[in-house]
Amino acid sequence: MRVLFIIDKIELKYFEFNNLVTNFWIIKELLERKCDVYITTIPLLSLKSDIAYTKCFKSYVQDGNIFYEKDRQELQINDFDLVMFRPDPPVDIDYINATYIFDFVTRPRVINSPKAIRSFNEKLHSVYFKDLMSENIVTASLSEIEAFLTLNKQIVLKPLNRCFGSGVMFLYDGDPNTRTIINTMTNNETTLVMVQKFLPGVKHGDKRVLTLGDKVLKYCVRKLPTRDDFKFNTHNDNYIVKAELTTDEYENFTEVAKKLNLMGLPMAGLDVIDGRIIEVNVTSPCYFIKEINNLYGVQLEKELCDFLLTHALLSL
Repeated sequence: MRVLFIIDKIELKYFEFNNLVTNFWIIKELLERKCDVYITTIPLLSLKSDIAYTKCFKSYVQDGNIFYEKDRQELQINDFDLVMFRPDPPVDIDYINATYIFDFVTRPRVINSPKAIRSFNEKLHSVYFKDLMSENIVTASLSEIEAFLTLNKQIVLKPLNRCFGSGVMFLYDGDPNTRTIINTMTNNETTLVMVQKFLPGVKHGDKRVLTLGDKVLKYCVRKLPTRDDFKFNTHNDNYIVKAELTTDEYENFTEVAKKLNLMGLPMAGLDVIDGRIIEVNVTSPCYFIKEINNLYGVQLEKELCDFLLTHALLSL
């Protein structure tokens, strides 16, 4: 089985020993199963006529860690059996252009589907599941955001194309910085933002609910806010604790998983507060494998790779 991972440029720079990263665990497990695993980044993709190529590096496992050979190879993407498309946001024009390359990839299964990612904004398209969300609007209008703030008293504003809490702002009714914050977030009413009613339960953190195909994994973590922020903003064991899904959450989010899977997004991470979805991560969702393995005494990477290899074989 030949597998290609499209990873983030910063992840390539710190590839070895980076066991905080979901890709580390999946790549390591695939290598231990004797798969040939190659890694690349968006700038190393190309299209020659209608054939998609990548310059890539072959990875290997040694002494429990993963490494890659520094000599690049240029290979046709159609020669792989499975492709893991997992660059991090921002979903900018370079990211979008990379998804176009995969419109010319026909043979391997690509997870998550680049076309599906291109059609799914992690903030905006959460509204597909509006009954499971808090009140929200997407707008660039100062007056609409001010009216939403007056109605809900406390709100959160989010840029539509970033990740890991970058640029997320909290605003309360009467805040003297209200117009400055809104104008900054919307670039003076020219850039759309997601605006959500603030959920007080965020003080207890948000759950990361993991989907895989049509199901919700039973393993779940809670990401705690740091002392200097209202939200989780650092990948640190001190701020990640074991959590449990309620029966309602499991049933509701299973329906979400099924819809995402049908859309070509079998791997996703739902961020949840008080049973309400605040975001649906589909670009490079973190599965918190290191933390879940330690908290639950499992090897989550094995379950993920069972799924990935089974679906890769079915598509051949």
